[in-house]
Amino acid sequence: MRRLLRRLGILPAGVSTPRRPLTRDPHYDPEAFGRFSEGVARLIGTARFLVFQTVIVIAWIGLNIAFDGLRFDEYPFILLTLALSLQAAYAAPLILLAQTRQGERDRITSERDRRTAVRTRTEAEYLAREIASIRLALGELGGELHDVRRASRDIAEAVARLETSLTPGSEGPREHRDRA
Repeated sequence: MRRLLRRLGILPAGVSTPRRPLTRDPHYDPEAFGRFSEGVARLIGTARFLVFQTVIVIAWIGLNIAFDGLRFDEYPFILLTLALSLQAAYAAPLILLAQTRQGERDRITSERDRRTAVRTRTEAEYLAREIASIRLALGELGGELHDVRRASRDIAEAVARLETSLTPGSEGPREHRDRA
């Protein structure tokens, strides 16, 4: 084997391993293939595709029945059956792959929606607690405001009494000061 590899130039003299691999694995981009499969599934799932395929099958059968000179697939239509079977053999896995990708997207969307719902619920609970604390604070302020109003009324009454006692012609502290 080494002699053959050396003779082909793959393995130079004195080297025990080849410079390049003897077999190459096919490389494909799974994301690109997934997008391709979704495109195929989207195309196959349309009414336009069904109409187009029906027209082709009718034309195929019509050409093979009506015109003797154009027959390329005799009555049991084995070539048509083979073509439709081949289409189904490729379409089914592509549709399944597209559904798998859609399921993965749905799972990611569902997880994101769940996280959003949890965050929204947490924020709503926080806001409810804040509103409750504001209501309590307002209740306390209402009580304090009532106390302030009562004190203000008491002060206003005291000022009114003082004014009446300090007005001329009334016996009050002013007259006592003038006499002194």
